[in-house]
Amino acid sequence: MRVLMFSWEYPPRVIGGLARHVAELSMALQAENTQVDVITIDEEGTAAEAEIIHGVRVWRIRPYHLVPRDFISGILQYNLAMLEKTLALVRQGEDYDLIHAHDWLAAYAARAVKHALKKPLVATIHATEYGRNRGLHTEEQRYISDVEWWLTYEAWQVICCSHYMRAELQRIFHLPEDKIAVIPNGVDPQQLLTAPLTAAERAQYAAADEKIVFFIGRLVQEKGVHILLEAVPHVLAAVPKTKFVIAGRGPAWDALHRQARKMGIEQHLYFTGYIDDATRNKLYQAAAAAVFPSLYEPFGIVALEAMAASVPVVVSATGGLADIVDHGVTGLKCYPDNALSLAEQLITILQKPRFAQQLAEQARQKVHKEFAWQEIAKQTRSIYLKVLTDYQQSDWQTAACTQPAK
Repeated sequence: MRVLMFSWEYPPRVIGGLARHVAELSMALQAENTQVDVITIDEEGTAAEAEIIHGVRVWRIRPYHLVPRDFISGILQYNLAMLEKTLALVRQGEDYDLIHAHDWLAAYAARAVKHALKKPLVATIHATEYGRNRGLHTEEQRYISDVEWWLTYEAWQVICCSHYMRAELQRIFHLPEDKIAVIPNGVDPQQLLTAPLTAAERAQYAAADEKIVFFIGRLVQEKGVHILLEAVPHVLAAVPKTKFVIAGRGPAWDALHRQARKMGIEQHLYFTGYIDDATRNKLYQAAAAAVFPSLYEPFGIVALEAMAASVPVVVSATGGLADIVDHGVTGLKCYPDNALSLAEQLITILQKPRFAQQLAEQARQKVHKEFAWQEIAKQTRSIYLKVLTDYQQSDWQTAACTQPAK
């Protein structure tokens, strides 16, 4: 089986969790006798346009030398460039059994290729514009939501990562239940193994006697970092020797720094900006707790990574996070958008290290059992096979095969 996969991001271009999802899934599919070609956007500085990574052919297209007038027109330019690359591959004799698009950012190219080649389309919806913004408040948000709906309409099968997301897709887009498959994100625990921080390295982030509370993610409103900052004084009142290390960048960067200054807690925070995977892994090992206080989280792959790294986790009881973490068994959950509830759970972790380690070990075991990429690849391939069987029995496939040559 050959699959053409479209993704807005792919390592080293990492904007969110989508990049790692596509990379790990495509590589795991190779072991399931599924050849995957990925067409994605080039990251500045990448040496080659085409690369084979663990059997996956990755084609990185360079955007046009035009300055887009806005975000939407930029996405359209990216999609046209991805479409051009696909047409070039087809002219060279490449053939695919189906197309797999990840999120609305690749919808235009994927839909065009579907109809041009008469091949079935599978779409993975990682999040929705409605969910990210708790509604649709601007013309741009309404437009993006329309494109998301359009992608789900065009798809033969829609994959989402949690039961929470299944309900969201049914509520927002009115998708029939049998069109949606729930397949969780995964994690490779081996990629989280690293040597621990040296004393000198740890001193860059916190004093030797301070416990580290670690957050990593995009600094956007839905990740709830502003709620974490509100919880800081409560945590410090109970555990004064605590340092909050916040990794990542995003549009909320300036607002979070202003909030910290206004609250007078700057000395207890360390904003790292972007960090690479090796640094992330070392900080997981050094952390007494990892915290993910999201307001909206379709899945929460960073929480899964923390669990795989044997770090006690505190998460909001929302979205996919609520599915991943069993309260009091594999981590602790707090009420969403509730700084006091978040602080209480963090204090429990920090004050009860033996209990925290028990949670971390049970979480690690759950990750190995339920969230291995190979199992997720098997589930994804089964969706592909079902779609291909339905496609081969459909009138649409029959029409495609009987088209007269021109």
